[in-house]
Amino acid sequence: MANVQAPATSSLFLTMASISNNVAAARRARHSYTQTHRSKPLAQIGTPPVVLRFPLLSTNYRLRISLISCKPRVSPSMIRASVQLPSGIRPGGRVETDKLPSDVRKRAMDAVDSYGGRVTIGDVASRTGLKLNEAEIALQALAADTDGFLEVSDEGDVLYVFPKDYRSKLAAKSFRLKLEPLLDKLKGASEYIIRVSFGTALIMSIVLVYTTIIALVSSRSDDDNRGRRGGRSYDSGVTIFFNPVDLFWYWDPYYYKRRRTRTDDGMNFIESVFSFVFGDGDPNQGLEEERWKLIGQYISSNGGVVTAEELAPYLDVEPMEKSVDDDSYILPVLLRFDGHPEVDDEGNILYRFPSLQRTASSQRVSRKEYVGKKWAQWVDGIQKFFEEKKWSFSKTSASEKAMVIGLGALNLFGVIILGSMLKNAKVTPSGFISFVSDIFPLLQVYAASFFAIPLFRWFLLSRKNSAIENRNLARRQRARALELPDSSLRRKLLNARDMAKRTVIGSDRIVYSTDKDVLDQDYEAKEWDRRFKELERSD
Repeated sequence: MANVQAPATSSLFLTMASISNNVAAARRARHSYTQTHRSKPLAQIGTPPVVLRFPLLSTNYRLRISLISCKPRVSPSMIRASVQLPSGIRPGGRVETDKLPSDVRKRAMDAVDSYGGRVTIGDVASRTGLKLNEAEIALQALAADTDGFLEVSDEGDVLYVFPKDYRSKLAAKSFRLKLEPLLDKLKGASEYIIRVSFGTALIMSIVLVYTTIIALVSSRSDDDNRGRRGGRSYDSGVTIFFNPVDLFWYWDPYYYKRRRTRTDDGMNFIESVFSFVFGDGDPNQGLEEERWKLIGQYISSNGGVVTAEELAPYLDVEPMEKSVDDDSYILPVLLRFDGHPEVDDEGNILYRFPSLQRTASSQRVSRKEYVGKKWAQWVDGIQKFFEEKKWSFSKTSASEKAMVIGLGALNLFGVIILGSMLKNAKVTPSGFISFVSDIFPLLQVYAASFFAIPLFRWFLLSRKNSAIENRNLARRQRARALELPDSSLRRKLLNARDMAKRTVIGSDRIVYSTDKDVLDQDYEAKEWDRRFKELERSD
């Protein structure tokens, strides 16, 4: 019997999120109980109920599971589950996915799509490089918001199953998803405005500085003429008018679209100014996520058991000549993917990742022949080693750099001359000259930083690129060592392949689903007994 209705609410999806450990705990409790009372008939013993508690977001739920065996061959065994929902909970009242970082949500959804909508936590973690707890939280939120459901295997593994139209369901429910495209456009526009403004400021500075210099020279010449001619005033004949709007022809509203499609056309002048002073951004942006994706995919494709040497080409390690027999560099991987060390028969330390050994879809698993030279051929589908990109000082061409440096020097020279003229002025400036005098400290800071910032960046990038080259070299050496392993490393790799295990959880292994009522999920006693005996033998 059961008192669970077909779960159609998001709350039940959340309550089942940690049922994997709970069902496994119930199975171990039954196994221990039967071992203690092995001499008694199981029908007389019964099985102890297991009350399971687990946190769900801000509320605690309780799920009571008891494995009941009645008289042999009389009535089928079944799972009895009861979910107690506290008062005040209104399922579906909020969008759980909106709490996720957008990057985590997108990566999790891409992984769900790649596996056809039926995944385990390990599937998502290995495909995206997310931490196991991040992948679990993301799947819980997606299942709660898209009418997904959970399946539990006979060994307590939880699978998340999503409908084909789960993306459209989420988009219809989440206001954040509708707002994100607009926010991305605003962010891109603001970044472009900042980039263009700095280059425009160079033109403005040159115009203001040399206009003021000409005005001061003209004013001094007029004073001299009036002094010589008895105060008669003449027009200098110099009329300067500058409209800042004229600079806006530099501003390209289609900058980002054109930048993606442009190859060898170079940058326009405004872009070149910003690129010369501040550079073109981090070339390794998003590369850390790619690193963890490579590691997760490599572990998963090798059956969840690897050596430290196999992961070294993807981590930050010392060069071969400086390395010592120390596997501490693998600790971040163990923490992220919940791995642990094991010792084989020859005393070698191997690393097992149980969560990455269980999948909802069959994938190729590395075999013994993928060791040594054939390893290099096999990993072509992933990547042999993780390579960082070097920072470039600027992506501008040589002619563009020369033009930017020339105008920057012209501006600096003009600021120095104007500073001397303002300091030696005999009369109090007024009008336009007074305005320039007030903002002159800003003009000085701009002119000085125009060369100080690039100089500082050049020294900084030299050190960064040197460190990147050393790390890339160390990873490349570790990858070559796997292509030509010595006898001890080869035996270690073969032992890792022997211990590898890949469990595909098909529909035939599902014992419970939140998509159906418990009463509809009774199983024949013979089938249940057969599975239970198999579990006992495996223990």
